[in-house]
Amino acid sequence: MGSARADRVPRANAAAVDFQGRIVPTTIYKICDAALWRAAERAGAFHGAPVDVADGYIHFSSGPQVRETAARHFAGVSDLMLVAVDADALGTALRHEPARDGALFPHLYGALPMAAVLWVKPLPLGAGGHVFPESLP
Repeated sequence: MGSARADRVPRANAAAVDFQGRIVPTTIYKICDAALWRAAERAGAFHGAPVDVADGYIHFSSGPQVRETAARHFAGVSDLMLVAVDADALGTALRHEPARDGALFPHLYGALPMAAVLWVKPLPLGAGGHVFPESLP
């Protein structure tokens, strides 16, 4: 799944301030079915999973949110990929909007270009749920 960008360093703990003065992450994450992600790589852009298409935007999570997203929406699902994305590269199409419990979640109104992808890693199932890379916050 060769989308890793050797020339770009993930900033999992970094944050920026948006136009409303809110602190927002500069690296965001997408959990995606592996076959769907491979198709996106071939196409040169990710246009969303069925839930994204239905909602009109691509759902992402910050580092602190992604584990709960996996547990709530992907429990028991295998053959997933974890995609790290440079939020700064998405421009104004990325909005941080209230979702569960009023927390701000990143939503992309448009396609995800492969140029914004920092890395892609398998998200395997373990005995207690999905096993995340150690580098995640």
